[in-house]
Amino acid sequence: MVGYGRGSTGSPSEAGDPDQQRDTLRAAGCTRVFVDSSSGKGGAARPEFDACLASLTAGDTLVVVRLDRLTRSLPQLVTLVSELRTRGVGFRSLHEGLDTTTPGGRLVFHVFAALAEFLRELLIEGTRDGLAAARARGQRLGRPPALNPDQVAQARAMLARPENSVASIARLLGVSRSTLYKHVPELGGRQIVAPDAAVVDGPED
Repeated sequence: MVGYGRGSTGSPSEAGDPDQQRDTLRAAGCTRVFVDSSSGKGGAARPEFDACLASLTAGDTLVVVRLDRLTRSLPQLVTLVSELRTRGVGFRSLHEGLDTTTPGGRLVFHVFAALAEFLRELLIEGTRDGLAAARARGQRLGRPPALNPDQVAQARAMLARPENSVASIARLLGVSRSTLYKHVPELGGRQIVAPDAAVVDGPED
């Protein structure tokens, strides 16, 4: 059995104190124990966690004091334990009594996996319904346009003057030439010729 522990930013307790986790894991029979002193909050690196996963081989069992010492969400837990299972590695959480090396533990984990999938589908459905409701209210979705209507009108007015090129107008507005062509579609792939003036440059190749 291989133990893993992770520190906590909350109040000291057996679940959050790295030294107490190490002692608990060794008392449970772990021959190797990896403990990250920091919580890993905000995506911080967990070098001991990475080393722990790299050390696991088929027939090993990863042991934690509590589930929240391993991952921060149910989907993350399901993904990790599933990956361990494909490698022939079991998983055990002492506080919750979960042990995937037993039939009962595997059944509980299947329930976890089904619940994670259910929550994922609820999230997708809720997002879809929210987008549909926003469209029905006339809200614009997605990233805001690179040019607002006033800037597009300004660009058209500037293009009417022969001394202004597409490239210079794009630089003035702080956008690329391709963005300018996108928002002024009448430019198309044609060259713009002003009366009694030189050719104004067309789209980039």
